[in-house]
Amino acid sequence: MNKLMTVCASALLVASCGGGSSSNDNGNSGGDGGFGAQCSVNDQKQRFLDYMRDDYFWVEDIPSNVNLASYADIYAVLEGIRSSDDRFSFVLTEQEYQDRYVNAQYAGFGFSARVVNNSRVFVNYTFDDSPAANAGISRADEITAIDGVSVATLLANGTYNDALGGPEVGIARELTWRKPSGDEFTDVLTKVEVETNTVLARDVLTVDNKQVGYYVLNSFINRTGNDLNSAYNQFTGVDELVIDVRYNGGGLTRYANQAGAQAAGNNVIGETFVRYLFNSQNQNQNNTELFQLYDGVRQLNLDRVYVLTTAASCSSSELIINSLKPFVDVVVIGSRTCGKPVGQIPEQICDKRTFVVNFETVNANNEGRYFDGLPVNCAATDTLVGDWGDPADPLLATASFHISNGACPANLASSQQAQAQEQALEARGPRIIDQWRQEF
Repeated sequence: MNKLMTVCASALLVASCGGGSSSNDNGNSGGDGGFGAQCSVNDQKQRFLDYMRDDYFWVEDIPSNVNLASYADIYAVLEGIRSSDDRFSFVLTEQEYQDRYVNAQYAGFGFSARVVNNSRVFVNYTFDDSPAANAGISRADEITAIDGVSVATLLANGTYNDALGGPEVGIARELTWRKPSGDEFTDVLTKVEVETNTVLARDVLTVDNKQVGYYVLNSFINRTGNDLNSAYNQFTGVDELVIDVRYNGGGLTRYANQAGAQAAGNNVIGETFVRYLFNSQNQNQNNTELFQLYDGVRQLNLDRVYVLTTAASCSSSELIINSLKPFVDVVVIGSRTCGKPVGQIPEQICDKRTFVVNFETVNANNEGRYFDGLPVNCAATDTLVGDWGDPADPLLATASFHISNGACPANLASSQQAQAQEQALEARGPRIIDQWRQEF
């Protein structure tokens, strides 16, 4: 723990949601034997409990007497002793950690989907150069059948996930999908190691003779710094910027810092990005991180930034908003964010990586504690209408209206009602692993 804490705290490479570690992490931090190291279940449970009693943010809520024998494994220990305020802590295997955070890949077709009315499945996004993207599947398409069996039947039988097959390279399935236009396609897709690009789309839009940079940021992992550069390199001379984090469950805070620093540039660089506040036993770990470019190159020096959100916008996504607010105008559009003003430093315990909450975050004005989420300026519902950048997309259309008129659309009341309905259906406090479970 001490080695990992020293590395993370000195470089400020902490994880605000779903974790992460330094960009040169080789899986050997923490002194627990390195990648793949094994120890007994009882040893894992004891190490984990000792770690929690030292570094857990809500350490006061851990029961004074914990009977480890009553818990089957480290996962059960976490569920048994976590604070009632903790919706965010989790445990990965070291292999899961390496695959998703370090190597940024998984075995699959390369799309994320949502189930609607327990009978239909729509695509939220695809990853670049994945089997799904190469077949022509894109955002807002409806998956209607798998191997000739209708999705409605698979959902009714509870066999939809099974029909798509496990996370193994080489698994092939015949998928049928329908475009928003009504055109229908069928193709056989084979699972490969999908590279999870974190910027899903980037474009320069024209809104009332203004040039508007727009990009979709889906997560904050090791490759995000370069992905951000690929977006900002296209935004020379833009008048406005829209950052879309509607599905972004969080990750490495340094890339939230980079995204904000590249957007606001000289308005923020060198100012306080975030203050990290640890539990009562670790006040000596409290520190301040300044806005800086990290892997970034181009900066826009904008006085105003638009951010598109839903209840799935979590942690590092929320940091972009909260950290920029003291210095520039931040216009938040969509629905209230998930509410995670706390973060994790991943700790290796044998062949596991624990992501338990270690600290809370506040901005330059000491504003934090937004456990109910960050509010929006203009409410809009995430309705699938077409691919990224479609002008009819409710969140993007609302941003465009505000850019043109300096105010929210007149139908704000109905949008707020729709927002309330949307949030009632969504599980609050999504975590990165919940997001991953929707990726196939």
